[in-house]
Amino acid sequence: MAGIVAERYTGARIKRSEDPRILTGAGRYVDDIKLPGMLHAAFVRSPLAHARVLSVDVSEARALPGVVAAFTGADLEAMTVPGPDALMALMGASGPSPEFTLLATDRVRFVGDPVAIVVAEDRYLAEDGCDLVEVEYDDLPPVASAAVALDPESMPVFANLGDNIARPHSRSEFGDVAATFAAAERVFDFHIDVHRHQNVPMEGRACVASFDADLGVMTVYAATQSVHVTRLAVAMRLGLEHDKVRVLAGDVGGSFGLKIGASREELAAAAAARAVGRPVKWVEDRGENLTASGQAREESFDVQAAVSNDGDLLGLDVKVVIDTGAYPGMGTMVPSIMQEMLPGPYQFAALGFESTAAITNKASYVAYRGPWASETFVRERAIDLIAKEIGIGPVEIRRRNFAPRTDPPAVMITGRPLVGVTSSESLDRVAELVDLPAFRRRQAEARQHGRYLGIGMATFIEAAPGPRPPGGPSGPMGMESMRLRLEEDGIVALFTGQMPHGQGHQTTLAQIAADEFGVPFEQVRVVVGDTDVVPFGLTGGSRSATMTGGVALHGARQLKVKVLDFASHLMEASARDLQITDGNIWVRGDPASAIPVREVARQAASGQFADVDANLEVQARFDGGEGGWSGGTHCAIVEVDDETGLVKVERYVAVEDCGALINPAVVEGQIRGGVAQGIGAVLLERSAYDQYGNFQSATFMDYLLPTACDIPRIEVEHLETVPLDADVNFRGVGEGGMIVAPPTIVNAIEDALAPFGVRIYEQHLPPARILELIAAATDRDSSLHADRQGRRGSSA
Repeated sequence: MAGIVAERYTGARIKRSEDPRILTGAGRYVDDIKLPGMLHAAFVRSPLAHARVLSVDVSEARALPGVVAAFTGADLEAMTVPGPDALMALMGASGPSPEFTLLATDRVRFVGDPVAIVVAEDRYLAEDGCDLVEVEYDDLPPVASAAVALDPESMPVFANLGDNIARPHSRSEFGDVAATFAAAERVFDFHIDVHRHQNVPMEGRACVASFDADLGVMTVYAATQSVHVTRLAVAMRLGLEHDKVRVLAGDVGGSFGLKIGASREELAAAAAARAVGRPVKWVEDRGENLTASGQAREESFDVQAAVSNDGDLLGLDVKVVIDTGAYPGMGTMVPSIMQEMLPGPYQFAALGFESTAAITNKASYVAYRGPWASETFVRERAIDLIAKEIGIGPVEIRRRNFAPRTDPPAVMITGRPLVGVTSSESLDRVAELVDLPAFRRRQAEARQHGRYLGIGMATFIEAAPGPRPPGGPSGPMGMESMRLRLEEDGIVALFTGQMPHGQGHQTTLAQIAADEFGVPFEQVRVVVGDTDVVPFGLTGGSRSATMTGGVALHGARQLKVKVLDFASHLMEASARDLQITDGNIWVRGDPASAIPVREVARQAASGQFADVDANLEVQARFDGGEGGWSGGTHCAIVEVDDETGLVKVERYVAVEDCGALINPAVVEGQIRGGVAQGIGAVLLERSAYDQYGNFQSATFMDYLLPTACDIPRIEVEHLETVPLDADVNFRGVGEGGMIVAPPTIVNAIEDALAPFGVRIYEQHLPPARILELIAAATDRDSSLHADRQGRRGSSA
């Protein structure tokens, strides 16, 4: 992307530069790997949602010329070590654990469940071998929905659990819920559904596994968000010491939360590589990706809201049921995050939250760009629905209920301080940009001609990384580490466990380090994707801007001190009198004394300074500093065609606050990408299953994605109003667009359909569903039908 004009972070100032290194991570790293003797794997997958596996016969596949091996689930169990999912264990997942195998042995539990793996000289032969594998099944009743799963009479998907409850029912209360609702002047009840959709990265999962029997070392080339989590998974399942597993990753091809750790298929490929003694490659095709890689959302909410007659939001009581799919994933962990985030930037006197997670015969629930996003959808939809019932505007109801920005900060009813939150400012700026009174006039005029325009707004906050928790950060999403080294050629090398897959880490981290250390941007190299050289890290949760940007800043500062201390011996000057500018070290006030950083590095590497610390390398850690929230308000203007149900997004405005901008081009790319996914989620995308658990969205003819024609020009404006930390005031921005765009679009569609009396209690609104909503509302009020016909005739 050479020639893009980007802005570079320079501490308190921003300057322009021609930046050719905004990297998008959309290459084909794994697919391009070719190792000597490499074989290719393909999987036999279940065509049934739920069935006993009576037998698996791979003999014909093994006899096919070019097929090197074929393994059943039983074969793999003999070659591997049983145990929990590595990511779930790392994240501290608790509760009953279902028993299952890498490849299905006793049962298949969703359409696409892997049953056998065939390894051959090329992918074509591997696929041919799969066709020769004979599997005998015995159909079982499918558990095709959460409602079925919660029926005590439903067959357990995992026999050892005894039921289909992945996360037992739990309830938490904050404030006096009963008293708040008893005293409320108005109580509203809503049932709101969020449909199942999925990540759909540019490229699916992929790996190449190669085992060196002499050294006992497994090398895995992976598409992953964390090489270290992948290493943990491979080591655990193959029974290897961690230092006997090396994981490398290059361009990931997108992920959005899907590629964390190692999937069952990737672990099976690694086990097969060790068994056959040759490298094995597996690259997921799009049908496999849509069917088996994992899906997200599918949550239903019963919402009660306690409200005053003037529109004061007093309390919420929310019950959620999550469809987790079959195998363990994020579904059991999401309710806790939803509960914490549900109040958002609003002040409530009370909150009740209860949740249940149900196991069904569907692909696993995986992380997807803001896994907790449904809390924002439910809250922002409920606020709009309440505003309509009370008769006040969407701006007014939000403005009167935002928690004030005070010192000390207001605290969410769930306990987290709302330090530095600028929701009120973002809402006011959005209202100003779209000129709401002028839009209402245009809307009224359009309705007279049979055109239905609507405007919708929604506000969100995101812990990116959020305020510092009591006692400091902990766990895999806690402290961030980085190793920094001045190389002999004068390059400042940053070794980070972050694994970029579209966020532009190689650009932003290099900018921070370059400005802090004092070298040109081109003189910084960001090293990622190799467990042998990078520290532990995990890319996710919009944490890298603060956590990794912060450790880059402080680490560069530490390295600079060390370099200047060594240079002081070379230059016979006090380190306090030295500075680094544009890659040169010189004595303040004496430009003629300047020597290049690379010369200092060369001298340090020469071995001539036995009595001086010449190891120009540091290990840095960062706890997030004062942390803080990202957030903002989005607004959409749409037009709904009442004859076709088609929705055109006419205008989309995002006002966001993520603190100081490291690189506006990268930030705005993240916002726009998230918004595009959110628009697609509402208007197009759905991971559909029928009542028998058959998957109905296995191709791009059925799982529809937005194109450039569906996405408007997204206007982005930034607020940078509340610095919180002395040094690190940049915060994450990767997930906000996807979190807030769905309620923004749905609010706008409902506003457009207000003349029909339509109320919307769901997220997925393809044309057919919009026509159903209009028809249902029209049937309820025959006068609407007559008025609609009259206006259509007058506009003809």
